[in-house]
Amino acid sequence: MKIHRFYCPDTKLTHDFWFREPVVLSQWTKVLRFRPGQEIVLFDGVEHDRLYKILELRPDEAHLELITDYRRQLPKKNVYLFWSLLKKDKNDWVLQKATELGVSHLIPMIADRSEKTGFNIERARKIVIEAAEQCGRSDIPSVRDALHVEKALQQYKDKATLYICEQDSQGPDLPGDDTGVLIGPEGGWSDAEKQLFVDNEIQHIALHDFTLRAETAAVTAVARLLQ
Repeated sequence: MKIHRFYCPDTKLTHDFWFREPVVLSQWTKVLRFRPGQEIVLFDGVEHDRLYKILELRPDEAHLELITDYRRQLPKKNVYLFWSLLKKDKNDWVLQKATELGVSHLIPMIADRSEKTGFNIERARKIVIEAAEQCGRSDIPSVRDALHVEKALQQYKDKATLYICEQDSQGPDLPGDDTGVLIGPEGGWSDAEKQLFVDNEIQHIALHDFTLRAETAAVTAVARLLQ
């Protein structure tokens, strides 16, 4: 039987306590229809990943008893994903899959040829939390507001080794930790952005012999960096 996981950063996960987070309790009682005896996992994203049994369940509180501690599942590398904002639900898909793969930092960008410029960060954070709950990782990736490409380079080029992806490009061996990849829009990078990459000595890595959609390129690049 599947054991559901819930991210609870504001709850102290002790051995035996009354749980009082309204949003999660509403999900337990109204959506999932939990009953006493149900086992659930709570994690705080910082220290604990714990299996509990529900002893009592009410609309406004639940009595939980600790069964065991789980070993925290964390990404093995510190990967940054920068991607040019996409239209419709493609951004949601990138957020979800990047979280499942183990990206630590998610930075949407506004490029010269971006398909859209608006970004709902609160919605993005909810998507990332749900993806982390579903996939079993014990931390939550950081998500920030959209940045213009030049600003993204200024803020992050000293924090990680950055790469841009090109079709059939011959790139260097990838370093082990603190890496990031920039994914351009469907229309490609502008000449000004390409010059910006040259000026900042951003290296190229190859992804595939074929031309990939931006959202496909994002998850393919992340998978390569996490190898």
